[in-house]
Amino acid sequence: MPATALMVQGTTSDAGKSTLVAALGRLLKRRGVRVAPFKPQNMALNSAVTVDGGEIGRAQALQALACGVEPHTDFNPVLLKPASDCKAQIVIHGKVATDLDAQAYHAYKPRAMGAVLESWQRLTAAYDCVLVEGAGSPAEINLRDRDIANMGFAEAVDCPVILIADIDRGGVFAHLVGTLELLSPSEQARVRGFVINRFRGDIALLQPGLDWLEARTGKPVLGVLPYLHGLMLDAEDAIATVAVDPEKRPKIKIVAPVWPRIANHNDLDPLRLHPEVDFRWVGPGEAMPPADLIVLPGSKAVRADLEWLRGQGWEAAIRKHLRYGGKLVGLCGGYQMLGQAVHDPLGLEGAAGSTAGLALLAVDTTLAAEKQLRNVHGHLALPGAAAMSGYEIHMGITTGTGLARPAVHLADGRSDGAISPDGQIFATYCHGLFEHPAALAALLAWAGLDATTPVDFRARREADLDRLADAVDAALDWDRLAVCLSGR
Repeated sequence: MPATALMVQGTTSDAGKSTLVAALGRLLKRRGVRVAPFKPQNMALNSAVTVDGGEIGRAQALQALACGVEPHTDFNPVLLKPASDCKAQIVIHGKVATDLDAQAYHAYKPRAMGAVLESWQRLTAAYDCVLVEGAGSPAEINLRDRDIANMGFAEAVDCPVILIADIDRGGVFAHLVGTLELLSPSEQARVRGFVINRFRGDIALLQPGLDWLEARTGKPVLGVLPYLHGLMLDAEDAIATVAVDPEKRPKIKIVAPVWPRIANHNDLDPLRLHPEVDFRWVGPGEAMPPADLIVLPGSKAVRADLEWLRGQGWEAAIRKHLRYGGKLVGLCGGYQMLGQAVHDPLGLEGAAGSTAGLALLAVDTTLAAEKQLRNVHGHLALPGAAAMSGYEIHMGITTGTGLARPAVHLADGRSDGAISPDGQIFATYCHGLFEHPAALAALLAWAGLDATTPVDFRARREADLDRLADAVDAALDWDRLAVCLSGR
């Protein structure tokens, strides 16, 4: 029997596509359905390492968790990782295929669609149901030709679609009706219903609008989802700046810069969650505030982001921070910036050349064509040797005498990263360190937080997935949704 399928498309970016797919995946898993997520094409700098040794968008890894399956490259066969406003790294089935500008990628799309359909065939053969997430909006007219992310894909595989819109940002009826009007007749027929997301207040006041929408379009409203405060789920790209708990009483202050090509910024989500941490992202034009710990996150364009950091006055601020005894963590690209220089002889992240680093560690990094992708575990080279686990995604090869004081000892016998001779700097290629409770506690203790409250970010993520699923379960019209899932 062929797998059932349902595609969630949005009227805008951040309408709630990723979270709805995650919620539906968790609900179908509870019902004993073998279900998998699928996003044909994703554009994101937050990625995860898969069980088959590739990388996919972070949102699809979260959806896999919701479905109870290991992340696999088939869940996101095409991943675009922007290196500039006009150029992106093209990842096909988890591996770097090429770097293209927007025009060249448009010509490349038929080849990318081939990869998408290969993954689709494998997933529909292996699972009872495949939940598909669109990208952006299907009404982006300039992207309709050769589309592989929204209706172009849905038409190719004959997949039913539901549209989700965010009422919190306003104009929800215009978003839904306008999106529908801009679709072709066959695409309009493919839309089986609407979901309204992030509603607050008395739904009775919304009912006249729902009745009008159904009468105007002839399509049902499948559910009105509530606004859920404080969800800690991996963002696809947007950086969350709202405090998780405004009532918490922090004992330590941590800051991190938001540079233009920030990557895997969700590494720092556990710091936002921690009840004893005052964490703040510092954006362009903002002075670095006093802090106990600075974290330099990952970057997709290390040399360019390093120059941006200097232009923002961060280099002098970091040196002052260290002179006064502050601690500094460098993650992946942030680690590379801390060395003597970053070399890009192949022009992988921009023009070929070298950029002087911050010279805070005795290491040099050379970017290489082959990306390092692996899940790792081991222990930190800090007092107590706390256990850690995480993953590596980087193109740099780092060498130098500074590696004699590694930051992490990995179970495969390798060492990773570096700790400065004065013990103030901890640098590593390992993403996800803060998610491990023992590693998080050890790093915060190293930064000056004693007797920390245990925080298990992974357990919190699971609890929030269940909370999300419960809310969606209560809000959806399952009789109508069952018709969509059946393909009728």
